[in-house]
Amino acid sequence: VQLQASGGGLVQAGGSLRLSCAASGQTISTYAVAWFRLAPGKERELVAAVSGNGGATYYADSGQGRFSVSRDNAKNTVYLQMNNLKPEDTAVYYCHAVDLGGINYGLEHWGKGTLVTVSS
Repeated sequence: VQLQASGGGLVQAGGSLRLSCAASGQTISTYAVAWFRLAPGKERELVAAVSGNGGATYYADSGQGRFSVSRDNAKNTVYLQMNNLKPEDTAVYYCHAVDLGGINYGLEHWGKGTLVTVSS
C-alpha cells in the first residue's frame, strides 16, 4: 500500500483545510487510518483516527470539536477536515494505516507528509 497525503497549504488563523490520504496498491477498507502531525521542536502527535468501516473515530484533545476524520472506501481515501485552524496547528501532517482485519493484519504504512502552515 502506498499512501499519499495532500491538501496542506498556508491558511490564516480561523480558516479551514481538508487533507486527503489517498491509498494505492490495494484496498484499505480493513485498515485503521490515523493522522499524525510533527511540528518543529515537538514530538509527533496523533491527531485523529478512523476505523476501517468509518464507524469509530478518535480525536486528540487538540483537535476535538475542530477536526473531523472520515473516509470513502470506494475511493480508497481518508480525509481530515480541519476548521478554525490555529497557529499551533502548524505542522507536517502524515497519514498512517494499519491493517486490523485483512490478510495483512498488523502491517503498517506511512505516507509522505503534507505541510500545514497557519498564520496569525
